[in-house]
Amino acid sequence: MSMKKLFTMVCVALMTLAASAQSKVYVTRQITPAALVKIYKALGVKAEGRVAVKVSTGEGSNPNYLKPELIKDLVYEVDGTIVENNTAYGGDPNDVRNNSENHWRVIDRHGFTKYFPVDIMDEYDEIRIPVRDHTHLNYDIVGGHMANYDFMIALNHFKGHPMGGYGGALKNLSIGCASQNGKAYIHSAGKMNKLDARKLWTPEMIGDQDGFLESMAAAAQAVVNYFQKQEGIIYISVMNNMSVDCDCVDHPAPVKLKDYGILASTDPVALDQACVDIINQQKVTAESDPTDLLKRIDKQHGTHTIDWAEKIGLGSKKYKLISIDK
Repeated sequence: MSMKKLFTMVCVALMTLAASAQSKVYVTRQITPAALVKIYKALGVKAEGRVAVKVSTGEGSNPNYLKPELIKDLVYEVDGTIVENNTAYGGDPNDVRNNSENHWRVIDRHGFTKYFPVDIMDEYDEIRIPVRDHTHLNYDIVGGHMANYDFMIALNHFKGHPMGGYGGALKNLSIGCASQNGKAYIHSAGKMNKLDARKLWTPEMIGDQDGFLESMAAAAQAVVNYFQKQEGIIYISVMNNMSVDCDCVDHPAPVKLKDYGILASTDPVALDQACVDIINQQKVTAESDPTDLLKRIDKQHGTHTIDWAEKIGLGSKKYKLISIDK
């Protein structure tokens, strides 16, 4: 057998193996502090070193963000620090988080400082980290304090999003970890790397929807690669209070979909795919209706983020759902 033929056979075998691989996604129907700790432990990955817990602390008047009382046992379990970054849009100074002064005010009002150390990672500076996918971005711009952490728990509230279609693990990693300039860079698909809020939210800058979604996937991969070179990273999604609007919307649309549970994985692509699949499987009842959220995801081409993330090698859409409930 020639070396060329042997090489071809090995490549085919490896591709077949990769195609058949399934990531593990753990699920519990319980949404409690104890359930968050339990699903973290089910992953079998110990958060070590200086642990960042990336979670949205929510816009000032938004009621749907993950409450400190829900997440505190998990944060205490890993001796973690809540990390955030400033936003890139304006609004009511009492509610918006587009500068550190306003952001700290909201963080305090929402009760996070009562329980945890909190770090606005881009309060003072930012850093650039490498991206593998250069389709739109040459680098990712994240809060400078990210360099202070060894391990990240990317803890997201799964819900709709007016621009991304949905907000899950991939958005939490990309937009969530980006500095203000990084957010502009991702939203503009590489056209603006220094925030100018007057120009950013114009069709010229944000008209390429798929480019934005692909940029999110590339930025998410950059953050994952960064922490994989440190102590590691894991992903947890809480499926409750699932409005069509994200926690960054000050007055979100009413929640029409019943709470589902908590999912976790070491693969952010599989995790987002599993959450979207669960929404698609929900039936319309008198108490619960997924229609608006599904329309939002479809309108914004939201699942393209997942498709692109898989394409660039961030993870797999194939997964095995494993219940930890007994």
